[in-house]
Amino acid sequence: MRPTAPVGGTLFALFCLASYLLSLSYGSTFLLSLLIDSRGGNEHDAGSVISMAMLSTFIAVIASGHLADALGAARSIACLGILLVVACLGFALTPGFGQGLMLFGLTLGLGWGVFYTLGPIIVAMLVAPSHRAKYFAWLSGSMMTGIGSGPLLGRAASAMGLPLESAFYIAALASLVGVLMFWRLGSYLKQQPNLLGTGTVSKISWASTRRVLGSKAVFAIIMVGLGGCVFGGLSSFQTSYAASHGLDYSLFFLGFMGAAITSRLVIASFVVRRDAYWSACVLSGLMLVSILMFSFGVHDSFSYLLAAITLGVGYGLTYSVINGLAANEAPTASTPQALLLFSLSYFIGVFGFPLLAGKLIVEHGVPTLLASVLGIALLNWLITVLRLIWRRVSKHKILQVT
Repeated sequence: MRPTAPVGGTLFALFCLASYLLSLSYGSTFLLSLLIDSRGGNEHDAGSVISMAMLSTFIAVIASGHLADALGAARSIACLGILLVVACLGFALTPGFGQGLMLFGLTLGLGWGVFYTLGPIIVAMLVAPSHRAKYFAWLSGSMMTGIGSGPLLGRAASAMGLPLESAFYIAALASLVGVLMFWRLGSYLKQQPNLLGTGTVSKISWASTRRVLGSKAVFAIIMVGLGGCVFGGLSSFQTSYAASHGLDYSLFFLGFMGAAITSRLVIASFVVRRDAYWSACVLSGLMLVSILMFSFGVHDSFSYLLAAITLGVGYGLTYSVINGLAANEAPTASTPQALLLFSLSYFIGVFGFPLLAGKLIVEHGVPTLLASVLGIALLNWLITVLRLIWRRVSKHKILQVT
């Protein structure tokens, strides 16, 4: 099958809308720290619940290729998306903050893992390589809108005097609508001869994993994991950060979400036409600057909002660039496996790091968390610098031989 571009506008718009609705479920997890605190727990308890999702995402990522072969990618997302509905309802209805919430953390990981992995693979199969970065940006912009809207639901519920659990109920309903849309999209995709249906997503194997990790795509895979640590650490405990500075946490999500969405939907089409190595270096550097701002430059609501906007632009566009690099630098016929590993690395960071982050906050405070996130962001930026240096040296050697 040969990918085609551009994709039909109506089809892709429905695809993005369904992705937005499902993403609300994951966005609601950023309210878990607040929810658990209201039930007598602390940040470490919240981190434990969120990190449980990491375990199930390993299963989800590995199984997603098999599911897509059997059911079709869109139908697989619809079937496992039901678990996102269950997770949101479980968070709202389960009393306390113990084993029950951890069970629903596992449930969330299964549903979110399959959706987050197969969504980009659908795009990669629909779109020619030269168009992938742009379409990845639009898809991730839609998902980021949903993720960022989750915490804002909690803020709106609080403003209207409703319990925090209301946000989880709304997220569950939205995810259910998203599930139904993906089911219908699956029927449509199967009827199209040149679109992604069943049997076209390759299963992941040890051999394909070695091929991908032995290629240049491994750098993008490592970077998305580090970026996931930054995003997961800051977002999952932003309510604690804001409280320690006497600020409103909704400002972070408004600024971050607005910047990430705007940059992905408006600026990304310009950025993806530039040199990807330089773009990754500049944008990951901007993400590093944002962490420095959170650590030393936030004194009032304006500086807080500015730091969030800076993070949104840096993280939002870096993700789109390295997503394209992971797909395009993968070995021949290994693009689906590269995107599976890309998603797996992201989940390790975004779900695994909050466990450490919650423990750091409880035992050493928010400044220690920020210091660890700063170190991760610095490592992420250094990878891009070293790649630029290596490419320059390699070109120089080639010219000398010539």
